Amino acid sequence: MSTNVGDLDLYEMELAVREYTRDEWRQIVGAAQAKHPFLARNPLGYSVLAHADAVGVLRERRFHSALAYIPQMAGLDAESTAQMSGRPSILSTEGDEHGRLRRLVAPAFTPKAADRLRPFMREVVNGLVDAFVEQGTCELIADVCEPYPIPIICELLGAPKADWKLFSEWATDLLRIFNNDLVNDLPKISAARDSLDEYMRALIDERRRSPRQDLLSDMIAAEEAGDRLSRDELVSMAEAVLVAGTDTTRNQLACTVAVFTDHRDQWAMLAERPELAPRAVEEAMRYLGTVRGTARIASEDIEYKGVRFPQGTFVFPSFVAANFDENVWTEPDRFDITKDAPNTPQLTFGSGIHYCLGAWLARAELQEALPLLARRLPNVAVDGEITWKPSQFGIWGPQRLPLRFGA
Repeated sequence: MSTNVGDLDLYEMELAVREYTRDEWRQIVGAAQAKHPFLARNPLGYSVLAHADAVGVLRERRFHSALAYIPQMAGLDAESTAQMSGRPSILSTEGDEHGRLRRLVAPAFTPKAADRLRPFMREVVNGLVDAFVEQGTCELIADVCEPYPIPIICELLGAPKADWKLFSEWATDLLRIFNNDLVNDLPKISAARDSLDEYMRALIDERRRSPRQDLLSDMIAAEEAGDRLSRDELVSMAEAVLVAGTDTTRNQLACTVAVFTDHRDQWAMLAERPELAPRAVEEAMRYLGTVRGTARIASEDIEYKGVRFPQGTFVFPSFVAANFDENVWTEPDRFDITKDAPNTPQLTFGSGIHYCLGAWLARAELQEALPLLARRLPNVAVDGEITWKPSQFGIWGPQRLPLRFGA
């Protein structure tokens, strides 16, 4: 017999946990699990704290993505919420429609597709480092992390270099959706979306006439049993690529370098052994992931492990807790890029049907940037103090990361 989740005696915790130290976080999880094996109550719903149960919730298809509910949770009125909703996006669709979109675009997001951009990734990073390397200091966010992903996304979509600045501005404004201030940010988000839509419609028409070796041409050509993406769906996919592929990479690269400043011996090791880059990326995403959790909503009454979640209940799988679960990870508090790859993956890319579609691209970007930075910025150390973004930011990381390094 199941128990309604609202009737459980659960630990009360804050939803934003990003600014806690690891000791504080472990104490919170311990206190929560003393009352329930995997659940705690938060101001908006329920946090899922165990790795197995975070995966279980993410793979339960009746728990839908809560992305479409961000405007409602932010307190927008019905008219503004409708304005934000716009057309369906692969980031928030469910069921057969999500499966259809995913099947059509998946061939364009393979490891092979990401690999063809690796030389360009190295070119971009080297160009950024060239601008400051002789100084012996940099502010990594402004000098590398912020500008790095945009040229990659533009190259991926087939947009010319002359338009990199436009894409950077659109990305900055579109990503305001995750900054927990939608009431004030909505006009800028809507204007950026309208401008990007107009640009992408023109680029789609051009690619239909003259295909190239880029993601947009691949998505236009994608077909399954005679089914193709419509023009609106192509525009929506391009927006999803820009939103999902920009801030995550920026912040994860910054989080990773910040971790390495506390493990300078491993930074030196990565410079000498660039083949460690794939393990370094997975370990860094486990140890300090830029996406700290996600949100799901029960699309109907759901029973999971003897707990009944009524329709409309919000649940929040915690990637922080999952990635430090002692039942899964040996010595989870130890950062070590030489550890053997575990059978269980880190959860920063998510799990289930909404697993990050661009995971291979993100991995490639980080795998190319990190050993190059380690080689060109030896003896790296924080030059002052790291400033972190506000804890309520959905995609989180350092706001300023001043570094000094040797010759």
